Amino acid sequence: MQEKMDTDKPLRDYAVIGDCHGHALVAANGDIDWCCLERHDQDPVFCCLLDQGRGGTLRLTPQGVVAQERHYLKGTNILVTRLSTTTGVVELLDFMPVGRRLGNGPHDYVNLVVPGWLARRVRVVEGEVSLDLLYQPSIAFAAVPVKLFAKDGGIGGEGVPTLFCSHPLTVAGGDKVTATIRLLADERLDLILAVRYTISESPVSLLDQMEATTRAFWLEWSAYNRYRGPYQAAVERSALSLKLMTFATTGAIVAALTTSLPEEIGGTRNWDYRYSWLRDSCFALYALASLGYSGEAERYVDYLSRCVRLTLPDIRIMYGIQYERFLPEVTLDHLEGYARSRPVRRGNAAYSQRQIDVYGQVLDLAVLYESLGGKLAEQDRRVLRTFVDVALQQWQEPDCGLWEMRDEPKQHVHGKMMSWVALDRALRLFGPNPAWEEARDTIADRILSQGTDADGALLQSFGSTSADAATLLAPALGFPLTKASLDATLKRVEAELADGAFLKRYATNDGVEGDEGAFLICSFWWVDALLAAGRGEEAKALFETLLGCANDVGLYAEEYDIESKSFLGNMPQAFTHLALIGSAVNLELFERDGAAAVAGCYADRAKRAVGATFGPWGMLASLRQSGTFHRLSSSKASIMLWP
Repeated sequence: MQEKMDTDKPLRDYAVIGDCHGHALVAANGDIDWCCLERHDQDPVFCCLLDQGRGGTLRLTPQGVVAQERHYLKGTNILVTRLSTTTGVVELLDFMPVGRRLGNGPHDYVNLVVPGWLARRVRVVEGEVSLDLLYQPSIAFAAVPVKLFAKDGGIGGEGVPTLFCSHPLTVAGGDKVTATIRLLADERLDLILAVRYTISESPVSLLDQMEATTRAFWLEWSAYNRYRGPYQAAVERSALSLKLMTFATTGAIVAALTTSLPEEIGGTRNWDYRYSWLRDSCFALYALASLGYSGEAERYVDYLSRCVRLTLPDIRIMYGIQYERFLPEVTLDHLEGYARSRPVRRGNAAYSQRQIDVYGQVLDLAVLYESLGGKLAEQDRRVLRTFVDVALQQWQEPDCGLWEMRDEPKQHVHGKMMSWVALDRALRLFGPNPAWEEARDTIADRILSQGTDADGALLQSFGSTSADAATLLAPALGFPLTKASLDATLKRVEAELADGAFLKRYATNDGVEGDEGAFLICSFWWVDALLAAGRGEEAKALFETLLGCANDVGLYAEEYDIESKSFLGNMPQAFTHLALIGSAVNLELFERDGAAAVAGCYADRAKRAVGATFGPWGMLASLRQSGTFHRLSSSKASIMLWP
């Protein structure tokens, strides 16, 4: 019988660690309640986050805790948690080993390790501390029983990782290991959780080398962040979070690292975001490109091309991180859900939806990539022409929209704007084409005649009487909206959807029961739209309010509950972090050259942002010239660590 462990922790209590393959969420008290060791989208080793009673966890809990604080080591995804107790102070250092290939010696640690390791180092800073250890892994979201036994000097079992500890542990069978360990001042304890290993000695003996290499990897990557504005700490943390959400094997980027964290406590809006949405990934790459990174874009272009070739002539809005085409949505009814919010879902039915904005999104990314010095292969250009063809065929069709509504498809204005983007960027990529030019201009005319109100404000869909926060993207896309229409759109969105600094996505029925919180990405879009309208002081004040909504280590979830100031939805959420980066860069551009500096498309702004550092040679050319591109952004060095 599984006992009830405790109540659900607030979502803002969680920090994240990872190795660009898998990840783990670590609570403020040090509990590891969610962990996918080898792939972001696999069944978790620990899913206590979704069921406190049966989900499984790794805990090393000091007795008599009276205070806790934590931080990331600067420029890294290595987490330090300091816990003060009635008898002493203990520090936990958590990371997932990651590093580039550095030599071929027989004892070179990177040749001994594969993805799927989690490390915890414990040091008593003062006094003495007793710690209660609990290792309780899960299989198949805790649907399959676990039996642990002594294995290779540690404790493991069939289908679960092995726990290695510098302190001797024993197991008498069953699904968990418990122990109480007493440490004096300056004494240390090391733990490693490993899925696969090929060494005769205990992996614990490699921890010094693992820690040093992991720290070096993250510091090297962070060093090439070219942002030097006033919000450097927040931008760096968001960039590191996005990097952690990449999947090194393919170059995919996941939308979030969790599934089924509710958009309303007790509600049913609980979705699995551990897949690669083309739209979300393109937004993430815009953000990273504006900071001076390029390797992620190169890898993602290759990933995207491979995915699309598998489904042509159909083009999906999302794919699995290992090129999976089918992501069927199932409910896991044996789990009670975070804060009793059911159902828990694995997979996402949105993979089969039609969302016509995605074609423009990818073509926009291609323009960005080439404008900064990248060169698309001929097969990639052929795939992009297919995107243009599909955009031409479908722009007049209703769709489910970027918000993935589950009611009847509509003629969404945002989707039409992205169809305009598809044709506009096609002309930039492939040169003049009268048919494309005519279609682009027709789409713009249709939006302005059927998708606006009497004042020129953009609406949610043709014939609608309601606003949609996604229309705030119009100036960021370079869509030909007049100053008067932009002002009217801002006024309408603010009147219908705003509550202080926060925006709802929309106020219309979407086919799903229940409510949701404010979408944080929408507030960052609001910042950008205010800048485009020349309202710089308002934009800056709004941005700084949003910065204050992060948790204590700078992370964000998808949504925000205004009344309780709590997080809602999956976390960390790529959408929120990429939008923060974009707004920070836009604020710096605006400060330098006013509203004109944030005009145009993403490629235009990225070139302006990167050009401030690299000059007229362009980002990729400068990186290649300096050798940085080869070291950090080649096909494997930047995000591949072990084969």
